[in-house]
Amino acid sequence: MMGDEAAPTGPQNRELYALLNISPEASDEEIRKSYRQWAQVYHPDKYQSPQMKEVATENFQRICEAYEILSDETKRLIYDLYGMEGLTSGLELGPRLSKADEIKEELERIKRRNEEAKKMAHFLPSGSIAFDLSLPHFLDGDGLMRGMAMSSQVQSQLSKDDAIAIGGNLGANEKSGGGVATAIFRRQLSPVSSIEFVASTGLQSLIGMQTTRQLSIHSTATINIAKSLSDGSINLTNTWTRQLSETSSGNIQLALGMRSGITVGWKKRDDNVSAAGDLKIETGGLEASARYTRKLSSKSHGRVVGRIGSNALEIEVGGGRKISEFSTVRAMYTVGIKGVFWKLELHRGGQKLIVPILLTSYLGPVFATGAFIVPTSCYFLLKKYVVKPYLRKREKQKALENMENTYGKVRDARAAAEKAQQLLQTVATRKRNRQVETNGLIVTKALYGDPKAIERRHELELEEVDSGVIDVTVPMNFLVSDSGQLKLHEGVKKSGIMGFCDPCPGQTKQLYIAYTYRSHTFEASVGDFEELMIPQEGQ
Repeated sequence: MMGDEAAPTGPQNRELYALLNISPEASDEEIRKSYRQWAQVYHPDKYQSPQMKEVATENFQRICEAYEILSDETKRLIYDLYGMEGLTSGLELGPRLSKADEIKEELERIKRRNEEAKKMAHFLPSGSIAFDLSLPHFLDGDGLMRGMAMSSQVQSQLSKDDAIAIGGNLGANEKSGGGVATAIFRRQLSPVSSIEFVASTGLQSLIGMQTTRQLSIHSTATINIAKSLSDGSINLTNTWTRQLSETSSGNIQLALGMRSGITVGWKKRDDNVSAAGDLKIETGGLEASARYTRKLSSKSHGRVVGRIGSNALEIEVGGGRKISEFSTVRAMYTVGIKGVFWKLELHRGGQKLIVPILLTSYLGPVFATGAFIVPTSCYFLLKKYVVKPYLRKREKQKALENMENTYGKVRDARAAAEKAQQLLQTVATRKRNRQVETNGLIVTKALYGDPKAIERRHELELEEVDSGVIDVTVPMNFLVSDSGQLKLHEGVKKSGIMGFCDPCPGQTKQLYIAYTYRSHTFEASVGDFEELMIPQEGQ
């Protein structure tokens, strides 16, 4: 029978089942029986040679680990669902985790906690630096920089429910400067509510309190009250947020105080698109803004931002590219009533470096068009003739390094499989001789690996094994039962069987077996996840 490699159905975590050569539905008794069979072969005390004892010890530990996990009901359930990752992630085992849904919920919680810890490690402290550069001032001899602004915040988790954040803002321009220092204490009152206390000193000295409560599974409300220590004014803000769909939400904010007003906003975010819009009506006037970001590829995105109101009229167009896991660069072109700008940004986790460059304060159509077309054209030319060739060269070098690394891993795995076969040889030979005496099942040749390499071996009648194939005749004879049958289970990848390895990672694999049964010669080929049962009915 011939068969291509078929994708396994259900959970993919089957390596330990392959190691013991048992079915994923095996009973406790079948697991114990298989463990005893393999333990008798690989127990270190059976070998005197230091080299053989070392090989036996290594494989015996693998057998014991597989038995420990699969013989424990809860560990086996976790392994079936999430593999070794689930067992090593810190998932707490106990009587309360007896159902698949409970284990899944607990593991997801741990994953979120680990992701947050990883995020905290990379994203703290958060802050931004902005340089205000002016080309007209530079040409007039007044210097390039008109001012700069800095903000930073460091957050520390005091306990499970308490956190403190300390931050500050500094700003300076051609004539003046100043700063604000802020401290925030946050406490989680319950799973659905929290409270914050804020105090700041400097140009904007104030004290305040904010409380947030989740009203329903889709709605959240926030109330903020702050008192200015400089003029004694009190500002009150109420915000209501509602989840409109899986990817979008809306919010309404009501502000009462020195600048009373109402703001209505909307946000949408999915894998490819991020969009937001706000309409603000306050005592000083009216302002509307919109932002749209679209993912152009796995590493690049385009962005459009527009603002219009009593004191604002501008549009930004540009894009960015991800240069590492946590870093993104962005270039924006801005035109509005304040003039024409280029803006360069570097985002690294919670850190931002922003450099707006004023090109001109006068809106001339020719200059404004040229300021957009010239850098855009330069970007695409550099990307085509400099960046892409460099990236292709780097990817080629990386692919070569990966190939060399893969070759090294395959070489080591093949050596380990051959050592494991050495320990199986004695028992496999004894079983083979018993089958010869009874005219039973004898595996004369078994090859595992690249189907084309196996076929090429047949066509050229080669005795040596191709680099994409491993000879597994010894473990196949070892697995023949006393009754003269050989069974490999469906859905279990064969590279995990003792004495096997993966000789061609990433490629389709096949198991070819030539065998004799009752003085007749047969052949069989099965895919990597297909069941093998020989001799077949009627043979």
